[in-house]
Amino acid sequence: MESTGCEEMHEIVIVGGGLCGLATALALHKKGVKSVVLEKSGTLRAAGAAIGVLPNGWRALDQLGVASHLRTTALPLQGTRMTWTDKGKEQYTPNKNIGEVRCLKRSDIVETFADALPPKTICFGCDIVSIEMDPLTSLPCLLLSNGKRIRAQILIGCDGSRSIVASYLGLKSAKTFRTSAIRGLTSYPNGHSFPLEFVRLITGKTAVGRLPITDKLVHWFIGVQQGTDAKFPQDPELIKQRALEAASGHPADVQEMIERCDLDSLSFTHLRYRAPWDLILGNFREKTVTVAGDAMHVMGPFIGQGGSAGIEDAVVLGRNLAKTLMNGSGKVEEALDQYVKERRMRVVKLATQSYLTALLVENRPMLIKFVVIAVMAVFFRNPSAHTGYDCGLL
Repeated sequence: MESTGCEEMHEIVIVGGGLCGLATALALHKKGVKSVVLEKSGTLRAAGAAIGVLPNGWRALDQLGVASHLRTTALPLQGTRMTWTDKGKEQYTPNKNIGEVRCLKRSDIVETFADALPPKTICFGCDIVSIEMDPLTSLPCLLLSNGKRIRAQILIGCDGSRSIVASYLGLKSAKTFRTSAIRGLTSYPNGHSFPLEFVRLITGKTAVGRLPITDKLVHWFIGVQQGTDAKFPQDPELIKQRALEAASGHPADVQEMIERCDLDSLSFTHLRYRAPWDLILGNFREKTVTVAGDAMHVMGPFIGQGGSAGIEDAVVLGRNLAKTLMNGSGKVEEALDQYVKERRMRVVKLATQSYLTALLVENRPMLIKFVVIAVMAVFFRNPSAHTGYDCGLL
């Protein structure tokens, strides 16, 4: 591809306007570095209902300067309660020994990030068709579905588990768990009476999770065990019906929560992951191209770190790039290598713990579960240790 074919030139192009993409743009902006975010949808991407943010995520949000505002949108959760309704068994773990845990509405995070960015940072309706290296400049050139070409001095892929940037780097495709998830939000205009806890209600092979966001809003999810090639309904009414069927053996307040859900918030999706061994061996940098967030390490929600890990990526990437660009040293590839070095083992550990936890949750042979429990007892003796991580100053 000839360099003259690229109509636009930008110093830093971020592909994907989700949590990690906007967080990365914000991290760079706070360091005085300009970037442009290419988002394929026509509006801000707020799908996914809500995410839990653990203490390490709050440390990263503090560095981005948005934590104080986001704290006003959600109440702190006091602990985690596991209830096996058909066995009459319950287990409670307080959060006081872990730190700050809140469940944030995804749209609140995305809008907060976007509002903190300079105007015109986000370009909507930019669907990337292909990426090629310009043979004259050795810079990546992006072809959009509308025929437009954009050249970037630095390209950062934050475009999720099916990332076109990750494919360009040669990363193996994300795999699919046997567990799928129905997620949604339910509003209670007169308030709900649920405790400020992350509650998991397990009946038979079905688990329902419930996390209060405010005293009038609740996030919930249902884990559904089915094949990795299963097809899901996309119509909200059909998703709601599947949720009611899956939760049929659960208490009445769970049924009511699903019945009165916000239909626009519903999603029914496969849970995907990059295998830990692929993260150890994967190529995360080619010249001035790299990846972050789910594009690098999609891991499933089993330890609640997918969103927070992506925000950590943004802080570390922003710090390393700004240090190089602001000093005028020009060693961008070294800065990206340092970012990858700092993040690789962190995300490998998170992905490994998430993967092993998934094996325990899924319908697997008892021998496999016995081995998993033994491995976790050795390597993850403190199952919440990952929340103590600090990604450092921006």
